[in-house]
Amino acid sequence: MTVSLDAAPQLKRVLTLRDLVFYGIVVIQPVAPIGIFGIVSLEARGHVVTTILIGMVAMLLTAISYGRMARVYPSAGSAFVYVGGELHAGLGYVTGWAMAMDYVLNPIICTILCSKAAMNAVPDVPYPVWVALFASLFTALNLRGIEASARTNEILAIGMTVVVALFLASAARYLAGVGPAARDLVTPFYNPQTFSLPAVVTGASIASLTFMGFDGISTLSEEVEDPRRNIMRATVLTCLIIGVLASIEVYAAQLVWGDWKGFPDTDTAFAHVAGKAGGTVLFHIVNATLLVANFGSGAGAHLGAARLLYGMARENALPPRWFGAIDPRRNIPRNNVLLIGVVVLLGALTLTYQLGAEMLNFGAFIAFMGVNAAALVRYWGRATHRRFLDFVLPFVGLLVCLYLWASLRMPAKLAGGAWLGAGVLYGALRWLMAKG
Repeated sequence: MTVSLDAAPQLKRVLTLRDLVFYGIVVIQPVAPIGIFGIVSLEARGHVVTTILIGMVAMLLTAISYGRMARVYPSAGSAFVYVGGELHAGLGYVTGWAMAMDYVLNPIICTILCSKAAMNAVPDVPYPVWVALFASLFTALNLRGIEASARTNEILAIGMTVVVALFLASAARYLAGVGPAARDLVTPFYNPQTFSLPAVVTGASIASLTFMGFDGISTLSEEVEDPRRNIMRATVLTCLIIGVLASIEVYAAQLVWGDWKGFPDTDTAFAHVAGKAGGTVLFHIVNATLLVANFGSGAGAHLGAARLLYGMARENALPPRWFGAIDPRRNIPRNNVLLIGVVVLLGALTLTYQLGAEMLNFGAFIAFMGVNAAALVRYWGRATHRRFLDFVLPFVGLLVCLYLWASLRMPAKLAGGAWLGAGVLYGALRWLMAKG
């Protein structure tokens, strides 16, 4: 009996543009700027809105490159695939190694924020205890194979949007009672007394964390109606919507606080701003939202990092006997889940949230630069019919991402550089062993 290939199960192209945009907003989260508000305010001397807008420009240009590369590689929406396919396999490996650092750092910074938010509610419990608790919870949940469903993520996204609306309403009421001067309405964008371009760009290099996750839209290429158009449109629209929403959130927060420093806790500064605008109840609501959002992200990122190690083992990039082992009962990479749990525990006790976020952006900007370079080569360097925009958009995107990457603080560059160096050394050793 002959089985037709057409009868084999296939992914259905059912996702519309609206579905993609909603997915992107869920992944990034409407409360994305809450975690970085205090840090960016200090680094950029109060120009948080400006840093968000700069980051948005970089992400919009990169989103266009992602969308265009998804047309070429419709079944593999990943930066290292684009870079390896268009530039060089070695550069693709470096891009993939940089992305691996992001996967590991994501649950670490989520653990830090969860612990800080928990301390706001129960300050008598020391920070290391909270870190150990959340790292253990993430590990235990993923050992049981528990994953958040798409429906749960949608409900959480709606809930977070409601919290943002509550904050904005409280901020508007507070500001109406205070009556800020006209000049105060401009200072979140530009304050001549504190403005410094290097400081603002450094802040923008951190604020870009607000947009991280938009590239995940390109991984859905095989399930999208008209992917050649909708992937790019959805990626750009998602970055634009998140950028506008984030700008409104931090603009209101800056006006309410009235200064760019003096936060009781920098990592959870937004919760304290909410307390000033809406009292103790709103403080606890925003603080709880920060905890819940990062708990969900942290648990998912923990499993994502474990699966990344498993995928690398399947490609023989890591020792498959240990990293490629699957628990027969739960069908999860148990060894990797345990390893990531230990790394998260040690990382959250060692790193600050700011350093972890900057290191994550260090890897992300490398991936973004690679995607822009790949789009430049594909649509300008190798194209028969060239348009001016085919050169300008990816080239400017590459330059802006390079500028933001270079503006990261030195500790992040050193730590990120050490990670890349270790990856290059490991890859070279494996290549030499294979040749020998």
